[in-house]
Amino acid sequence: MLLRRLEYLAALAREGHFGRAAEACHVTQPALSAGIRKLEQELGVQIVKRAQRFEGFTSEGVQVLHWAQRMLAERESLDQTIASMRGGLTGTLRMGAIPTALSVASLLTTPMRERHPLTTFLLLSMSSRDIVRRLNDFDIDVGMTYVDGEPLGRVRVVPLYRERYLFLTPTDGEHGAAEAVTWLDAARSPLCLLTGDMQNRRIIDGHLADTGVDSNVVVETDTVSAVYAHVASMGLSSVVPHAWLPTFGVPEGLRAIPLPKPRRTHQVGLVLAGHGPESLLARALVDTARGLNLFSP
Repeated sequence: MLLRRLEYLAALAREGHFGRAAEACHVTQPALSAGIRKLEQELGVQIVKRAQRFEGFTSEGVQVLHWAQRMLAERESLDQTIASMRGGLTGTLRMGAIPTALSVASLLTTPMRERHPLTTFLLLSMSSRDIVRRLNDFDIDVGMTYVDGEPLGRVRVVPLYRERYLFLTPTDGEHGAAEAVTWLDAARSPLCLLTGDMQNRRIIDGHLADTGVDSNVVVETDTVSAVYAHVASMGLSSVVPHAWLPTFGVPEGLRAIPLPKPRRTHQVGLVLAGHGPESLLARALVDTARGLNLFSP
């Protein structure tokens, strides 16, 4: 019963809404509220701020939540250990990836599935900041993000590859027949880029700013598919990571021209929580990644 009440608490923190938390736990809202009140009675502290709707946790409640998340993660790790002893690794690996690395995830999950055929995967798109937050809350097992750019806090890092950039442009455009392009050429071209809340965009903005010219961004979007679509349909260009090509390729009518190596390059890697129990599934993914050689020059 205690673990169940801790699950209610974790779901409430994750969903930020009593009704959605109850739905996630497959119980009624009164049952979820009663379970949390019972937990408060047992611990002798108020956990949830009382109001018509969920307004957060008390200071004591925040501490209880941290312990709840850790205890649930410990229980999940125990279940994985027992299952692997009985018949091989099983369970669902929960993975968060920045949009620019989503397509790369299949290069890791596919060989891992071959090694551990009883495993399944939940792959979610999220920002680098959300990845770190959800790792620390034990909502995901592993993340894939930039590991040498903006501060990540207390996480364990496994580098995968160093990002290179290409100028994606229509073959009938200004640079369509060019043998080479510069970052200045890119900055002066009408562009479609990812939105500014994404670290990839902030990195590219920095490279474009080094040219001393204001970049000409016509379309911003939060999906890779929309970048490709607008480059093709509107005659725009884009700066894209080389890691997109194995999955998305270069559609007919477009060219991907390598850009010069910028003064600073960035590395994409796996990140794992720096505290709490180690997920056997996350460890298996790391072992798989170390046996690969992604995107060698």
